[in-house]
Amino acid sequence: MKRLNITYWIITGLFSAFMVFSSIGGITLHEQAVVLLHDHLGYPLYFIQWISVFKIIGAVAILLPFVPARVKEWAYFGFFIDLITAMFSFIAIGASASHWAGIPIFIAVLIIAYMLHHKCITSNTR
Repeated sequence: MKRLNITYWIITGLFSAFMVFSSIGGITLHEQAVVLLHDHLGYPLYFIQWISVFKIIGAVAILLPFVPARVKEWAYFGFFIDLITAMFSFIAIGASASHWAGIPIFIAVLIIAYMLHHKCITSNTR
C-alpha cells in the first residue's frame, strides 16, 4: 500500500509539474509559445491562454486529495484530449516526427497516473 501511494504521488506530481510548466508560456504569451502555438500551429492567442489556464486548474485538481474523484476523472480526460490534440496538430501541419515524438511518452505517463489513481481509490491509500 505504501509503495503504491508513493508511486502514485511521484508520477502524478511529475505529470502535474509538466502540465503547469508547459502552461506558463501560454498564459503569459511568451514569445516562444506564441511562435510555436500561434504562428506555427495557427491557434488563436485567446485559445492559447484559455487552454493554459485550464491545464493549471487540472494539474491542481489531480494533486489535491479533497477534490472529488469525478472532477479528477474529467481533469485526466482533459489532459488526454490536450495531448492527443497537440500531437495531431503537429502531424496535421506536416511537422517532422521530432516535433511530436515526445508526446506519446507524456500520454503514457498520464495513463499510468490515471491507473494509479484508480488503484489508490480502490485500495483507499490516499
